[in-house]
Amino acid sequence: MTRTDDTRAQELSQRIGYVFQSNTLALEALTHRSRAVRNNERLEFLGDSVLNLVVAQILFDRHPQLPEGELSRIRAGLVNREALLQIAQKLRLGELLRLGEGELKSGGGGRPSILADAVEAVLGAVFRDGGFAPAESVIRNL
Repeated sequence: MTRTDDTRAQELSQRIGYVFQSNTLALEALTHRSRAVRNNERLEFLGDSVLNLVVAQILFDRHPQLPEGELSRIRAGLVNREALLQIAQKLRLGELLRLGEGELKSGGGGRPSILADAVEAVLGAVFRDGGFAPAESVIRNL
């Protein structure tokens, strides 16, 4: 089944529990660099920071007795490529991605690095679209 861009944005919203004010951001988050000049890499950068901040905040609140080094170690164990890949698979993100022809032919929609990066891009898009509170809510519900 071929998805339209509007359908992709709607399905993403349903899967993460957040309705985008701007479908443009949702689609940018789903667009791999092989597809377009305007792609998800910048949103991925932003989403990585938002994810780290939310997880740091959760750990800080839940473990008031732990020193900084221990909190950092725990966060690194929680926020890694494998964890992001599991989230992408749970959300079936690969089927929503917008990939260039070469990536499509080589199975890029299932490539762990592309999927993990897309999760971060989606989180960055939620942050840009709605701010910190919606991004935090999406992260807590993943």
